[in-house]
Amino acid sequence: MIRAPLPRFAVALVGLAMTIGSGWAQDATRPHNVVLIVPDGLRAGIVRADTAPAMSALRDKGVNFRNSHSVFPTFTMPNASAMATGHSLGDTGVFSNTIYSGFPVPTANSSLTPFIENDPVLGDIDEHYMGDFLDEETVMKAARDAGYNTAAIGKVGPALIFDHTARDGTKTVLLDDMTGTANGIGLAPWLLDALQSASLPTHTPARGDNGQAGTASVAGTKSANVLQQAWFADVLTRVVLPKFKADDKPFFVVFWSRDPDGTQHYQGDSLLKLVPGINGPTSMAAIRNVDNNVAQIRQALADLGLADSTNVIVSADHGFSTISKESDTSPAAKMTIDGTPAGLLPGGFVALDLAKTLGLTLFDPDQKSAKVAEGQRTRFANGLIGNDPAKPDVVVAANGGSDLVYLPQGDKAMAGKVIDFLLSQDYVSGLFVDETLGTFPGTLPLSAINLRGTALTPMPAIVVNFKSFSTGCADASLCTVEVADSTLQQGQGMHGSFSRGDTWNFQAAIGPDFRAGYVDAAPSSNADIGQTIAALMRLSPKSKGALIGRPLTEAMPNGAEPEHRAGSLVSAAARNGLVTVLNYQTANGVRYFDAAGFPGRTVGLSNGQP
Repeated sequence: MIRAPLPRFAVALVGLAMTIGSGWAQDATRPHNVVLIVPDGLRAGIVRADTAPAMSALRDKGVNFRNSHSVFPTFTMPNASAMATGHSLGDTGVFSNTIYSGFPVPTANSSLTPFIENDPVLGDIDEHYMGDFLDEETVMKAARDAGYNTAAIGKVGPALIFDHTARDGTKTVLLDDMTGTANGIGLAPWLLDALQSASLPTHTPARGDNGQAGTASVAGTKSANVLQQAWFADVLTRVVLPKFKADDKPFFVVFWSRDPDGTQHYQGDSLLKLVPGINGPTSMAAIRNVDNNVAQIRQALADLGLADSTNVIVSADHGFSTISKESDTSPAAKMTIDGTPAGLLPGGFVALDLAKTLGLTLFDPDQKSAKVAEGQRTRFANGLIGNDPAKPDVVVAANGGSDLVYLPQGDKAMAGKVIDFLLSQDYVSGLFVDETLGTFPGTLPLSAINLRGTALTPMPAIVVNFKSFSTGCADASLCTVEVADSTLQQGQGMHGSFSRGDTWNFQAAIGPDFRAGYVDAAPSSNADIGQTIAALMRLSPKSKGALIGRPLTEAMPNGAEPEHRAGSLVSAAARNGLVTVLNYQTANGVRYFDAAGFPGRTVGLSNGQP
């Protein structure tokens, strides 16, 4: 790969830093820098020397977290909040990418079910919840307050979450998809000048063909997100890192890559087919794309003389699966829905099914609460169900491999009706229920998966995990298929389920504070990543909740691997014999979730029996 040389202004800044030093430079206890790279949607087992040589080498030469875990629900924003704070979702309230906000969000077309990978939407939710809806201090904010340089670069939504209360661009460098638009976070004057000096655009390039999702009759993208990510990588390596080098202060940088996630979602290699699914050439190109970004970042650190003082952590937010839209039991699969192939599940099938079963009206929260007509579905698959959309009995926040169901009226009888229906559906594999609504055979409580805590946002009443299965390859985590409540098509890509295909994310690290050539057999998670970064940078973010990860000290020099063991929780049996099983591991008092669901319907799930 050809790398652009550092611009003259950057070379001058580096030279200046080498000659003048600072208070930090004279401090023998100065913490090392941290660069966190998040290859969104990268499966652990897909990283090999032939598919991703840079990340494969980093893992093999540094620390291989071979027993890694995404937090559940296995979506981007929940895992971003875990990395950013070290807390589980019961504390951060980021229960999924689409949530029930509890109020009409202005910048989301007044929706009650906003998609929160969006800077203005995050701002609205912050404002509603007293200026900080996470209600937990992020590691990046703690670093910034301690005088460190900070930057978050890449995918819109997760990049901002690391320092979402600093929105003027002068405290933390923030560059994402919205940079340079009216809705983006502003850029500091020095950054604008530096971008122009480096002959780089001051706005983020569009995804181009990579942003083509396709339809049920037109295949999606055949291109990786090369141009947009090249800009993000160039800004980091040619502008931000040289500036931070010149400032001569410790720094914390997040680089959140949209690939392979965005490409795997939209790939057009497998329209309406389960094979190759997300293992086609377009997805492989996306994996190589982010691998090139990793190589470029590490080379820039070396060129700037920062490699020996910088820890590089690579942690994907979640794994990935191929979408299935098949069901023999769903009423929605038997409906004629515009744009949906006959016999397949439409986007929004859970909302359609529940409205029909309950005999209530379905309204679209993303279309000004308009009533949904026969033969139609809701725009983004979400739904308000009841007689009055302003006071719905049931709210469905559709997300993909799992859905959130809210009961704003707290109706226990309604909870029972919803659960009874979901237990009858072949697309469901495991239910988790707010225990304040009661105990329901066939389900486990939300507290079992750390979804109860100190969160400010409304807590879901029911989390619905969807069925997953393997297409028959040697490693089922690499050919997992899951039913997905999404407007995407069968054969495209999704995540969010409680299968091991989605919970097993790639994690590795290298640097002065990590062991070399070490394979960590202990379980790790994205909440641990947040705690580990805080430990490396000697920070103590303020904490309100109790559901936190652990620093991965076994991966550090002279660290000892903690004792860890496996266990399972098994619900009481429903009338039809179904039980929700949760497979987990524990280490240092922290519980890690491998897989969950109904036996026989979730990839990687054991039946929970000795």
